[in-house]
Amino acid sequence: MKLHPDQSSVQTISSYGDGWIAVGGERIGSSVIIGSAGQRIAWPCERFADLHAAHFRQLAELDAELVIFGSGSRIRFPQPAWLAPLIERRIGLETMDTQAACRTYNILSGEGRKVVAALLIEVPSP
Repeated sequence: MKLHPDQSSVQTISSYGDGWIAVGGERIGSSVIIGSAGQRIAWPCERFADLHAAHFRQLAELDAELVIFGSGSRIRFPQPAWLAPLIERRIGLETMDTQAACRTYNILSGEGRKVVAALLIEVPSP
């Protein structure tokens, strides 16, 4: 699907598909953290099963009021214990599939919110 955002000064997700997203036309085929403050950080996980507490500690270190967790092709929730660093810093977390997370990130970042999208990009099986 191709997205057409209004003109914005923050980076936006311009399109997405199975196993990839594009930010400003640059195609990204691995899990990534995108932030409204300009962050683009590789997120070392290829599958939901690869996630652990350190992935969410990393998110808590970013300057955000909300983290949107794109859990891959379907909605899957992180273990509650992994969210403790976010809760301690009073950072909200919303979980949705990765494509919905892309759309939500664009809307919230376009509104000027301090938002981070942690997007699990799963490579489709051959």
